[in-house]
Amino acid sequence: MLIDVHCHVYEGDIEEIAERARQNGVGIIVNSGADVSSNRKTLKLSDEFAEFKATMGLYPMDALRMSDKKIDNEIEFIRENKDSIVAISEVGMDFSEEERNEDVQRKNFKKFVELAKELNKPLIVHSRKAEKECIELLEKLGAEKVVMHCFSGNFKLIHRIVDNGWFLSIPASVKSSQHFQKVISEVPISNLLCETDSPYLHPDKEFPNEPANVLVSYEFIAKIKGISLKETEKKIESNYKKLFY
Repeated sequence: MLIDVHCHVYEGDIEEIAERARQNGVGIIVNSGADVSSNRKTLKLSDEFAEFKATMGLYPMDALRMSDKKIDNEIEFIRENKDSIVAISEVGMDFSEEERNEDVQRKNFKKFVELAKELNKPLIVHSRKAEKECIELLEKLGAEKVVMHCFSGNFKLIHRIVDNGWFLSIPASVKSSQHFQKVISEVPISNLLCETDSPYLHPDKEFPNEPANVLVSYEFIAKIKGISLKETEKKIESNYKKLFY
C-alpha cells in the first residue's frame, strides 16, 4: 500500500481523484487542513472516503492574519475533534515573506506543538526559510512525533532531524529535484515518508498534482536505495504505522 502523508485535496472531482489514487495502489491519503475552511473540508472528506485521513492546523501565514482569540477558538475546535484526525497539520513557520512577524509565528507554532503533545498526535511541519528555527523550537518543547514536510534546509539540519528520530517526507517533485534525491541517498529509509503536497509540486511541474503521483516518490526511493518497489512500500508503511499509531 502506498501512502501520501501530506496533501491538500478539497476541490474538484474527489471521487475521480480517489479512484486514480486507488489505481496506483494508494491506500492512505493524509489530507491536511491549513485554515478554518479547509479544516472542516478535510474532516468531511475523511467521513466520505475511506482512504482520506484528516489532519487540522493553521498554515503559518494564515495564522498571522488571525487574532489570538480566533487561533485559540480553532485550537479548541481541533481539540473537540481529536478522535477524527491523525495529526496536527499544516503548522510551522515561514520566514520567506517580508511581513513575517517572526515572534508572532513562534508564539503560534508553539501553541500547535503543545497541542500535538497534549493530544499525542504527530506534527507535520512547514518550515520554509525557517528550518533552523522550527527545529530549535521543536527540540526545546520536546516534540517527538514529527514529520518535516518538503524540508529544504541544509544537510547539517537534515542529519539533526534524523538524530532526533523525526521523519522527512519526500515529495513527488523529487523527479526534478537534486536536493530531494540527495536526501534519499543520505537519510536512512527508516526516517523517510512520501508525499505529494497536492495540488502543488507535480512531478512534471504541471498543475494540479494529486495523490496518485506519490508513486513517483516511492519509485525514486527504490531506485536510489537499490531495493524493490515492494520492499520500499513495506518500509514506508512501517514508518507510517510507527508514527501515526
